[in-house]
Amino acid sequence: MPKIVNHDERKNTIAEAMWRVILDKGMEGATVRNIADEAKLSLGALRYYFKTQDDLLVYAMELVQERAKKRIEKVLLQSYSPKELVIAMILEIVPVNTNTRIEMEVWFAFIAYVKHRSDTIDVPDDQILEMTKRLLGFLQEQQLLKSTCQMEMEIERLYGLIDGLAIHAVLDPNRLDSEQIRKTIEYHIDSICVTA
Repeated sequence: MPKIVNHDERKNTIAEAMWRVILDKGMEGATVRNIADEAKLSLGALRYYFKTQDDLLVYAMELVQERAKKRIEKVLLQSYSPKELVIAMILEIVPVNTNTRIEMEVWFAFIAYVKHRSDTIDVPDDQILEMTKRLLGFLQEQQLLKSTCQMEMEIERLYGLIDGLAIHAVLDPNRLDSEQIRKTIEYHIDSICVTA
């Protein structure tokens, strides 16, 4: 009886193999051959799923986003206070554990690689700016933001904080560990919210 292959799982396996190659060898080492070897597939099998390396690249980027989105959806099902909910959602996209650290490191490698290729690759938006706007809008709707907050400035500040923490956590994880990231985010959200 022929083996039944789950094509979505196989595509994810290939994308995850690409992540591992990027983490080990950098974007320059993310050749089709290296990715196929890492995924334990033939070149033909890999090309069956991804006609070009750029197709695989975009899929691998989208997989990072999809995983973060699924984690955030799970957070939304929890019974958190509004402020706790905002903090928990941010913690799903910054590198506070092995999975989020890998995703963030790979995302930064992708972005640096495709920066000058946006005319040939459909680069997905990281959606963090949009999420930041929604989170602060939610705090405002809940009447938790201090009256002195200037929304546009707070959006930029939180967006910058998230990106800055992510970059520093990837570059210097010993200095900026998970607990320090968590405390920094909690401190910032506390600083812009009224005391309960």
